Amino acid sequence: MTYKAFDLTGETVLITGGNSGIGLGMAEALAQSGAAVCIWGTNADKNATALAKLKALGAKALALHCDVGDEQEVEKRFAETVAALGPVHACFANAGVSGRSNVKSFAEMSTEEWKRVTRVNLDGAFYTLRAAARHMSEGGHGGSLVGTASLAAISGTPRGEHYAATKGGLISMMRALAVEFARHRIRANAILPGWIETAMTEKALNWDKFRDKVLPRVPMRRWGVPADFGAIAIYLVSDASSYHTGDTFLIDGGYSLF
Repeated sequence: MTYKAFDLTGETVLITGGNSGIGLGMAEALAQSGAAVCIWGTNADKNATALAKLKALGAKALALHCDVGDEQEVEKRFAETVAALGPVHACFANAGVSGRSNVKSFAEMSTEEWKRVTRVNLDGAFYTLRAAARHMSEGGHGGSLVGTASLAAISGTPRGEHYAATKGGLISMMRALAVEFARHRIRANAILPGWIETAMTEKALNWDKFRDKVLPRVPMRRWGVPADFGAIAIYLVSDASSYHTGDTFLIDGGYSLF
């Protein structure tokens, strides 16, 4: 007999940055569990490819162009998501950009570079989560808010202070949301990935000097992959997590321990 709490039939989930990487890994797992899934992304080709994958799984799915750093576009796309798929039961603020490797030092970082990262990773998360929290609380149906942070939030990353600041801020935001919106039956949690094979990390993970230095420090002896985030996504959307809020789920193969 299947444990019914993980059956997501009738649930609608929104995932920003859901057309590739960790976002798509979560979207595919959620679709396989019965959820209707809407993904937001800025690349039309990736949106189309991801949508085809979700529909091939038999899911009710939608892909919309959305620059999460644009407040008005977020509001518009959220309304379109609800109009197409019904009330949103879970929202994953997953969209993000990395700090550029050509930043020589924090002392030389430009304001433009700082704002390029904070605009998407922090402001974008704020716009997205605000729209979802407003929708869930006004609708009275509760729900789950999830933010994708990073190991950079708790470890020192030279020349990546802007990226680390956004991810640390996101964890703090999720904790505050957990307290404020619990009365509306809305829970809020963060996922903190370690070294995961995605387009964002491809250059680093394939650099032999980096690989030879870092991979031996991962007790699981492999890089993570997007599919490793499917189960935690299902858990956080499902009734199984109905009493779990304000937490940070570290998924790094044990890297931070060793």
